[in-house]
Amino acid sequence: MADDGTVRAVGELSKALETIERARGHLYSFHQLVGTADFALEDAIDLLVLAGHAGWAEELRTELLGRNVLRGRWTFQVVEEFEDMYYDLFRQMERRVREDLVGGERHPYEAWLKERRRTKGRPGHEASPDE
Repeated sequence: MADDGTVRAVGELSKALETIERARGHLYSFHQLVGTADFALEDAIDLLVLAGHAGWAEELRTELLGRNVLRGRWTFQVVEEFEDMYYDLFRQMERRVREDLVGGERHPYEAWLKERRRTKGRPGHEASPDE
């Protein structure tokens, strides 16, 4: 097993990756929310036409419906670029560091904490499900 300092460092790296995973989830939420809003906007446009407000409907349709959220990008492209430029590399590097320094063990810091904090021999404090 690696020394305590290495375990803590790898644990912090894993924590950083977990935060990136959460950020990625929020990015997917953003992607889905914007898409849902775009379809709701289309429904609103159709309702404006039915209510006799074709001018507003046309302006919304041409200016806002299907508009890029960033220059040249819809949200799916933002997600893809994030994954290709940052997320994939972050995951690969975290895995390489873990493999090199702690034999590939996932959550080494948490395992280290568990071993130090649990009361050995007490129910509910088992080291593993098999114990």
